Amino acid sequence: MDNWLVYILQCIDGTLYCGITNNLEKRLEAHKSGKGSRYVRAHMPFRLVATSPMMCKSEAMRLEYFVKRAPKKDKIKMVSLICLR
Repeated sequence: MDNWLVYILQCIDGTLYCGITNNLEKRLEAHKSGKGSRYVRAHMPFRLVATSPMMCKSEAMRLEYFVKRAPKKDKIKMVSLICLR
């Protein structure tokens, strides 16, 4: 199914967090409540800065892997390339 996407959050300290989900609203609520990830919980508040187009889970996982391993300056470039917001 093509209902997965990659999202990027910018935390209060300027760091970026990348993740995948098939329900963005639910995932953002989990992050806001402190149950989404330890990293975001420790660096709140955050804002959503990018989302990818919908894709299959394996494609989303590959894109997330690629973004997470990129240097920060490249992540910021990627944000502008995949940003739909």
